[in-house]
Amino acid sequence: MKRKLLFGERMLLGDETEPFNTVIPFRLRGSFQEENILKVLYELQEKHPWLKAVIKYDENKAPWFEVSKEKLIIPIRIVSREGEEDWQEESKKEWHTLFNPQKQPLMRLVWIKGELVSDILFVFHHCLCDGGSAMTLLHEFLQLLDNLSAKISLENPILGIQDVIPNEILTSRKQQFKAKVIGQFAKTVVQCIPIKTKTINRQKDYLIHWKLDKETTSELIFYCKEHKITVNTFLCATLLKAFEKVRKEKAFNKVSCPVDIRRFAPQIKDNHIFAFGLMIVVSLNKKIGFEENLKLMQKAVEKKTSKLNPYITMMVMESAHGVITKFTNLLKYGKSSNDCMFSNLGRIQIPYQYQNFSLENIFSPSVIGPLGNTTTMVTSTFRGEMDFSFMGSEGYLAHSDALAIREELIKMVKQQIESLAVL
Repeated sequence: MKRKLLFGERMLLGDETEPFNTVIPFRLRGSFQEENILKVLYELQEKHPWLKAVIKYDENKAPWFEVSKEKLIIPIRIVSREGEEDWQEESKKEWHTLFNPQKQPLMRLVWIKGELVSDILFVFHHCLCDGGSAMTLLHEFLQLLDNLSAKISLENPILGIQDVIPNEILTSRKQQFKAKVIGQFAKTVVQCIPIKTKTINRQKDYLIHWKLDKETTSELIFYCKEHKITVNTFLCATLLKAFEKVRKEKAFNKVSCPVDIRRFAPQIKDNHIFAFGLMIVVSLNKKIGFEENLKLMQKAVEKKTSKLNPYITMMVMESAHGVITKFTNLLKYGKSSNDCMFSNLGRIQIPYQYQNFSLENIFSPSVIGPLGNTTTMVTSTFRGEMDFSFMGSEGYLAHSDALAIREELIKMVKQQIESLAVL
């Protein structure tokens, strides 16, 4: 079984010389054996063929996912658990550890082993799967860890663009012409843009983690409902204000937000291992107040989201494989034009109590890669608590500024909640 990597996946894969890894940390209370964890990982591979895939190149040097004929074991690295924050140091270590995609699976596991409590990291090459796929794999891993006989549905893997785009669109001459025209224009623009030969010195990468307690999380959600906005919009607005307060004239007033393609392409199921994403950019209107901005931003988000067309976007991108290197270099060497990427996984609906152990925590994923500005914030909500991972690099955003942005964001959240209580 094999399939050619899509344009976006090729972009994330790169040339295999620089890591682009996603880390999903979670905390378990219970006792485990390495042999059992290996069995669980093997079962996951049996249910999801791409977990047994390596990267192969054809005669045109195009990469393919190809299920290996040899038995490939997902590697486990075990370290002793010394403290509550070991997972953060191990996460940063995993950011910088290359996969060997032509010989090994694009997933590995780190077990930070304690007597009663263990922290486990799922590590994926970002070209393999997105956050939604990772959460499905985590849920299945926990079910199998509790009961190896648990029934996990067999993935019917995506084998190409034809499995995502409806045939009536993919074969439509009108849509093909539209994609060709847009794609040709995009390729021409990419070819004409001059590229620097030197990247910005990223310097030291960092990870900042914090949580909002259950009460604050609940009040934040209530605030958003009262103002008829999404939590995502509220957090984007507070993040932009925090950047403005800390960075002043250096702030770009732009946050890019991934949008789950599954909302628009029902062919992509929850258990599909897939890494293609859509994106919108949001900004504040500096001439109006915060609450007015929330309403305006919500309308802007809804308008931009409604215009997203995953099918034509994919068709355009698939016509642009000839400029993949140039496009990747533009991202890598180009000047940053946004403050941050912000991703909200929302409420994680994975049970926390099992027969043989309990899932104490799921920490928000972290990701860092070589394609330009690394500043990223990811949030998720598990067991009623909103969790934040804020990652970046000194060369793009000083660690001291990132800490100040965190404090400003927390302060603004509390101020807005309190303002609602006064009314």
